[in-house]
Amino acid sequence: MSDFTPSTPLELQIRKIIFEKFNDVDKKFTNDEVFEILKSNGDIDPSWIIDDTESLFNNMCDSGLVRNIAQNFTTIFLKLFDPVEKFQCDSCNQDIFLGTSEERICPNASCKSTI
Repeated sequence: MSDFTPSTPLELQIRKIIFEKFNDVDKKFTNDEVFEILKSNGDIDPSWIIDDTESLFNNMCDSGLVRNIAQNFTTIFLKLFDPVEKFQCDSCNQDIFLGTSEERICPNASCKSTI
């Protein structure tokens, strides 16, 4: 991997994409769809492949934002547990996106402040 550092942490970018494009509890989507949008936005290491983001999606499943409804090799089919809401973290000054039933803790790995 290169020394590339995104301007916005990847988990926050992924959560924003989910908020903007897939914020419907009845809609299913895949990590591949989110990854393609992530790549087109350009704030990701260009050498990354879908496998490099697997832990980020697993963390979002563990947090209660999304659930894994099926998997086919590297493709993970996901659905939201609850609608996603936008907040501003006063500690790291990032826009953050949390499901309504998620703990009110900043998902930015370098912050983790209470919202």
